[in-house]
Amino acid sequence: MKRADKEQLVAELKEKIEGATALYYTDFTGLNVKRMTQLRRSFRKAGVEYVVIKNTLALRAVNESGLVGERLRGPTGLVVTKDPVTAAKLLTDFAKANDSRPEVKGGVFEGKAIDKAQITKLASMPSREQMLSELGASMQYPMAAFLGSMNGLMSMFAGVVEALRVQRESGTESTPSESTASA
Repeated sequence: MKRADKEQLVAELKEKIEGATALYYTDFTGLNVKRMTQLRRSFRKAGVEYVVIKNTLALRAVNESGLVGERLRGPTGLVVTKDPVTAAKLLTDFAKANDSRPEVKGGVFEGKAIDKAQITKLASMPSREQMLSELGASMQYPMAAFLGSMNGLMSMFAGVVEALRVQRESGTESTPSESTASA
């Protein structure tokens, strides 16, 4: 590969990394073409990029983007994402279904180096959409409870007003002076 081509690849990868929240390093050894295509498709559907590039070029792009990359050994695929939880879930789920392949080597999350265990923890978190829906439900609950209690008070008030109306229509209303005079 010519030097200009290498520089262009590094510049493109650097641009992708700078716009990402997380970067995961994987070892894709043992994946055949069919499985690798399945992995790339699942990432693409989720808006995650999976890049296979020479380790020295990947490390140069990571370092030029302001992050500190670890030395990479062996075949390496880079998972570049803006949604670290979704990418971690896709990666771990795919590995579970395919004999622990690709193997996670480590990564960078919000500028800090993370290891395989931390990526596994990210994968166990609920997705952003699920967390937002849970937050919305928890914010909605107090208002729903308040409206329910107000509805109960209004129905009780309506029941009292209805009882008072029925009592007045039947003519059995007694005043406090009548009830004390008869005693």
